[in-house]
Amino acid sequence: MKFEPGSGLTTTEAPFIEDAVAHGNIYIDQPYELYSEANHEAWRKLFARMQPRWEKYANEHFMRGIENLALDPNAVPRLEEVNQFLNPLTGFKAKAVSGYVPAFQFFDSLRNREFPTTITIRRADKLDYLPEPDIFHDIAGHVPMHTDKAFADTLVRFGEAAHTAAEIAQSIRDEDERAHKIANIIKAMARFFWFTIEFGLMRGMNGETKVYGSGLLSSFGEIEYCIESSDVQRYPVQLEWVVNQYFEIDKYQPLLFIVDSFDHLFSLVDELERWMKEGKLDNVAPGEPLVNEEDLKSFLQAAK
Repeated sequence: MKFEPGSGLTTTEAPFIEDAVAHGNIYIDQPYELYSEANHEAWRKLFARMQPRWEKYANEHFMRGIENLALDPNAVPRLEEVNQFLNPLTGFKAKAVSGYVPAFQFFDSLRNREFPTTITIRRADKLDYLPEPDIFHDIAGHVPMHTDKAFADTLVRFGEAAHTAAEIAQSIRDEDERAHKIANIIKAMARFFWFTIEFGLMRGMNGETKVYGSGLLSSFGEIEYCIESSDVQRYPVQLEWVVNQYFEIDKYQPLLFIVDSFDHLFSLVDELERWMKEGKLDNVAPGEPLVNEEDLKSFLQAAK
């Protein structure tokens, strides 16, 4: 199917993406010529309004990452150019996807130092409405952190933990027991990822609280709210709290957790994996996120 240059890659409104999904293509090329001027305008607006908030609230690793990636504030980035700066630093690269990636495949990509990256961008007149990830969230929110070696190694370690979960599934003969156990492990992993990689806080150099979670780093409103609001509870991270805490994706987060460093975060992933092996994640608290059939299947099939 032919698509006209400049026809747009707008979130939820992109025929190119619809065609890729219809053909079952998860991994795709970035058709840069399809971005419209409205798409570039959305990137310009998003980048311009986030810069002063990054300078005020973001951790120093993120700020160094923004500088190292040399992102153009005036145009949607080309993933090929992003990777030219990123890959020599940590071995990571952004890899274009058509949308949803099943959980095991997502974590396995991290293990292989590949970050599944959305290529669409939200509408310029709906900058605060984000029904699903977009390229601003993924490239401006996530990828600057991937330039930091300790953080990148933590993502790889998380991917290795996903393989441990698949091996655990392989060791269970009873189908119902296997599905129950792996569904709980997936829920625990999703919560851990949410409260650290997506919405994590960190101690700054002078003891102040700074932001490192990509969901916060790509949100104009929430990056300020998470630090300034008295309605937000902020606690030193405890694994037993994190894996049992449900969350809602369409509201500002009322409860957040603080890590001391990325070495601290790495050690928490080690502990998460130990808990898997010891059966401590077999019956985590019910509630969000729900584990869909495709995510469950991705782990069970990986075990075969």
